[in-house]
Amino acid sequence: MFVFFGPAYLISVGYMDPGNWATDIAGGSQFGYKLIWVLFMSNLMAILLQNLSARLGIVRGRDLAQANRETYPQIINISLYILAEIAIAACDLAEVLGMAIGIQLLTGIPLIYAVSITVLDTFLLLFLQRFGMRKMEAFILSLIAIVALSFLTEIILAGPHIKEVATGLVPSLPNKDALYIAIGIIGATVMPHNLYLHSALVQTRKIQPGDENIKKALKLNFLDSSIALNLAFLVNAAILILAATAFFKHGNTNVAQLKEAYQLLPSQLGTKMASTLFAIALIAAGQSSTITGTLAGQIIMEGYLQLRINPWLRRLLTRLLAIIPSIFVIIFFGEEKVDSLLVLSQVILSVQLGFAIIPLIHFVSDKKSMGQFSIKKLARLSAWIVASVLIYLNIKLVYEESAIFFLSHGNWFWKIIIVLGSIFLLFLLAYILVYPWIEKRKKAASIQMHAQIQNIKELKIPLFNQIAIALDFSEHDEKLLEYAIGQGNKNTNYVLIHIVESASARMLGKQSDDYETRKDAERLNFYKQQMEEKGFHATISLGYQNRKKELVKIIKEENADMLVIGAHGHSGLKDFIFGETVDSVRHELKIPVLIVNL
Repeated sequence: MFVFFGPAYLISVGYMDPGNWATDIAGGSQFGYKLIWVLFMSNLMAILLQNLSARLGIVRGRDLAQANRETYPQIINISLYILAEIAIAACDLAEVLGMAIGIQLLTGIPLIYAVSITVLDTFLLLFLQRFGMRKMEAFILSLIAIVALSFLTEIILAGPHIKEVATGLVPSLPNKDALYIAIGIIGATVMPHNLYLHSALVQTRKIQPGDENIKKALKLNFLDSSIALNLAFLVNAAILILAATAFFKHGNTNVAQLKEAYQLLPSQLGTKMASTLFAIALIAAGQSSTITGTLAGQIIMEGYLQLRINPWLRRLLTRLLAIIPSIFVIIFFGEEKVDSLLVLSQVILSVQLGFAIIPLIHFVSDKKSMGQFSIKKLARLSAWIVASVLIYLNIKLVYEESAIFFLSHGNWFWKIIIVLGSIFLLFLLAYILVYPWIEKRKKAASIQMHAQIQNIKELKIPLFNQIAIALDFSEHDEKLLEYAIGQGNKNTNYVLIHIVESASARMLGKQSDDYETRKDAERLNFYKQQMEEKGFHATISLGYQNRKKELVKIIKEENADMLVIGAHGHSGLKDFIFGETVDSVRHELKIPVLIVNL
């Protein structure tokens, strides 16, 4: 059972990120316990949809992005990809702001500096990935535990009345502002990128072939999702109940900012520990959510575009997309507008939901691809009802917010953009809804990861007549020569290359005649002599100044048809200090490169 546990906990962190805090605190302080039913309904939706996502990954071995690419035309997939990236950027925006506010509350530094600090956590994921998925899951679980224990303590300190809390389970929406916050809560709870992520993460578990094993995996993943998401619901409910008890009941009905909540908690609960726990939990929630957001971004990019870039670059791009608008808002509108930006990010997430949910329901309902594991009628009906409710609420919200904007004078450019954007999104929504029903013929090969398998033709073994060897004059030179000779034949000429990197050589190039240059020339001649005594043909070439450029230049001038080069195996800081050669050189050459680990 514990082998299968893990993916849903990574998913659950997205259900208790700083964006949830903003909507929960706003809902609790303005409307008391009246929006708890929205949290409960959102949690039921989340359990249903996340289980559909896991089912897709377990049964078909596809994540949602791959399944979309397999089904929809390219232009539609590009549109869906852009919307998914917007959702991730909105999610990351919430995490950046939440962590930055937590750092500011604990340290007192200006928010703009705290936002800048959050770029450093870009590399935490890369560090954790070295230890494997299970270690990463353990780290995430420890952060979840910090958040949960913090709010358990806060709730005990607040001491809400259970009967009053229970009244919040009765559905009601007092006014239009409650609808806006309710949709923000839904957007903060059921996140579109989590549907992509869950369908991929369940594939990190090895499931044995056979229907019985798949059934067992589906049951265990349902249990995993139910426990994890109910824990997330309890954390969200705790935040809303805390806000309702500490603020709404004491007449503070306009606490919409995390900083206000932090400042008011000690006076309402009678201890400074309350605010410290609040800030620590905020940082832990932001940090855990940012890791899963990065994973989702990689899955979406690879699934839709079949594009794989360095994880650190992917993380950096995502983080910059979140940091730039945060800094812009702080500079031009002030820190007090940051919490409004948090709530807006959750509404953006909610608007994106339909574009992930509709294809997911289609895929898990398809008997042709899912077989006996396609969802039953009751589950299908429930899923379509959830999708319909979410889409209706989002269209209603966009319409009402746009109507207010359109009543204002001027701003015609943005009004036209809003109209055109709304038309496009409605068309796209209708298209992805109808297309799988009217398109009976499925495209079979669009999802393939590699080229078609073909019979291996008659193999032509290459003969290398001019092999270049990059020597670094260390104890490893002999090993490089051995590997090079192993690739050659009786007619091969071996080009012995060394780059002089003394200060004089770097400045004067070929004009250099310092001690190191002379000694390097002597050593190359010695190697040549030794090679010829053993019956091999050899020539020498001494390079100067830039190691990478000189190597490429000499290899091309000598018309070498193969390069043998050593790799020392260092990376990261050592690469930065000593320089790295292999990747830079091989990308500049169109000949085979044999890399020998030294």
